[in-house]
Amino acid sequence: MEREISVSEFSAALLAIAQPLAAFDMPLLDAHGATLAENIYAGERLVLKSGSRIRSTQIGLAASIGLNRLPTRPHPRVVVISAGDDLVEPGQKLRDHEDEFETNSWMLTTAVKEAGAMGYRVHTIPENSEQLRLIIEDQLVRADLIVISGESHDESFDLITSTLQGLGEVESVIPKLTDAGRHNFGTIGPDKTPVITLPGDPIAAYLSAEIFVRPMIRTMLGAANIHRNILQAPLTSPVESKAGYTSLIRATLTSGAQLTVTPLPEQELLSTLSDAQGLIALPADSTGAKAGDLVDVMVLERNH
Repeated sequence: MEREISVSEFSAALLAIAQPLAAFDMPLLDAHGATLAENIYAGERLVLKSGSRIRSTQIGLAASIGLNRLPTRPHPRVVVISAGDDLVEPGQKLRDHEDEFETNSWMLTTAVKEAGAMGYRVHTIPENSEQLRLIIEDQLVRADLIVISGESHDESFDLITSTLQGLGEVESVIPKLTDAGRHNFGTIGPDKTPVITLPGDPIAAYLSAEIFVRPMIRTMLGAANIHRNILQAPLTSPVESKAGYTSLIRATLTSGAQLTVTPLPEQELLSTLSDAQGLIALPADSTGAKAGDLVDVMVLERNH
């Protein structure tokens, strides 16, 4: 039986199992894009700060002080699996009205890459618990984190749950996030690899990836900032929220004399994910906001 859990409590539980990966020295070019694991000094002067992402300018600076290697935390290896016998790979034909094109693993694999991980998409879509168990066990050797999703209406949730609970310590919860659905989390396998399962609905899966999975990856990287940047902007139109639940509302940002935020219409459509420039974040103690109110906006890294 799943228990309801606040967004903050669930986030804390996930970060507790997402420890920073062990640091090691990497050649300069290989270190590009990784996270610096230690402060770097030129004499007594701090020139590179631990927790920062290593970009081209940091590579150049390291070379200028005679370094050919940097202490880094590697990119976490994240394996993304979709489970459910009604899922069909894009490019193939749907067999009947119950079938649906497998969407989540494509979206989630690229989302974890955008967060700084090495993403591995598992192509096989298992149809039963034994197949899923074998796939997961096979992937454990290359995974620092495993992310699993199912069918859009969560018919496969019980299959995923029972399989994972046979492989380690896994708990089922329902975050108090509007339309979030059921999740699993815990550790599995001999190395106690972190695992999280997301809802089958693609919109819910994406929002959970943003606020739950992305901070796990950033923590494993040892990044200084594990969360998206938050800004405040006035609303151009009112929004509603369910009391007791955190809401993330897809929105666009308009700059001018003053930055404003506009909630996208038809939030039930998958297209709003690609159109969104930010997520309006309404806390659990809110029932909504009216036009002109200042709201928190989680800024997404997108060009429009």
